[in-house]
Amino acid sequence: MSEFIPSASMRKGATVGALKLKVGREAVIVAAVMCAAGVGSVIVIASHEPHPDLAAPARIVAPGLVRLDAPEGKRLLFESEANAAFLPLVSYFETQKTLTHCGPASIAMVLNALSVPAPTATAYGSYPLFTQENVLNGLTESIVTDRAVERRGMALTDVAQVLAVYGVSVDTRYAGTSSVREFRKLAVEHLERPGGHVIVNYSRTALQQDGPGHISPLGAYDADSDRFLILDVSRYKAPAVWVSTAQLFAAMAEPLAPDNARTRGFLLIRAPSDNDRRPASAPPT
Repeated sequence: MSEFIPSASMRKGATVGALKLKVGREAVIVAAVMCAAGVGSVIVIASHEPHPDLAAPARIVAPGLVRLDAPEGKRLLFESEANAAFLPLVSYFETQKTLTHCGPASIAMVLNALSVPAPTATAYGSYPLFTQENVLNGLTESIVTDRAVERRGMALTDVAQVLAVYGVSVDTRYAGTSSVREFRKLAVEHLERPGGHVIVNYSRTALQQDGPGHISPLGAYDADSDRFLILDVSRYKAPAVWVSTAQLFAAMAEPLAPDNARTRGFLLIRAPSDNDRRPASAPPT
């Protein structure tokens, strides 16, 4: 009679089974790791107890706003009429690196979406890409510095001027000198055509969101619901949301501060022509 030699899988099973009878569930986990290590495998064991330092992002959505990743939000995107900006932007979606970097994050998204010649991104070797680390540099130092952004963020005019440095066509509009109808018309014209983008500067408080003023690009517009999609760059606390035109315009019409009556507004952006494209490594002329 030939000798019976148990296979590796049978030996592992027997080991686990024996330990389970002896000392219960904890020993099963230990035995499984030991058996797997014996054949060069790796097992990742998920604990059912949450780590005290880990938590899911809050990302609370206020009443009247519709999350993009909700069934209704997805439907709005699929049925939207003006969405040419959506895919180019989400291909380069940024999460602002600090609480004050919504401006640089929005600029980087739009410049990359427009395929504007970019400087080398240090973090990515020799590959050119606009990032929040390099979009502000020697070319933009006279407008705003990264240190200033860390202290106070960026004003709408700062964002417009930085974009213009790279040859992008920018039309700055303030809610105080515009209207809901004009904003809707101009924004839709830009969002429905390739190469067009819109960046909005609005009061979070007016949308019942946490925080003061904010800057983010728009991704699409749905005519039936009369809603714009905000691709919020503060993704650690706020998801992309659909907001009604009236709500968004009211949020842009809020004064900058109690002692500053100037309102917020929006930027209408077009891709630079080939003659206007300026290499990011060269100073503006």
